[in-house]
Amino acid sequence: QVQLVESGGGLVQPGGSLRLSCAASVSILSINTMNWYRQAPGKQRELVAGVTSIGIINYVDGVKGRFTISRDSAKNTVYLQMNSLKPEDTAVYYCNAWHMSRSYWGQGTQVTVSS
Repeated sequence: QVQLVESGGGLVQPGGSLRLSCAASVSILSINTMNWYRQAPGKQRELVAGVTSIGIINYVDGVKGRFTISRDSAKNTVYLQMNSLKPEDTAVYYCNAWHMSRSYWGQGTQVTVSS
């Protein structure tokens, strides 16, 4: 079992920044892939960024150059640094982990980009 707890969401103006955190209950180095997804109202959940256990990183095209995924193995935490935020980034952001052929989800954290 893997428990994931997200934090760091909130309301920010366009062009602003937020950093999301996802704390895992197990060593993140033992988790195959840790991902950030988001789901906007009326839309499907989409993958935003992911990092594998060996450090391979990928981003969806719309966030490249603005978002950065990183991890702190000592804290078993994965971060999503979001810069130059746009109104279309507004969504509930979820942390996801693929571990031993199972998928685990956090509870989600709301990010609202609005003036």
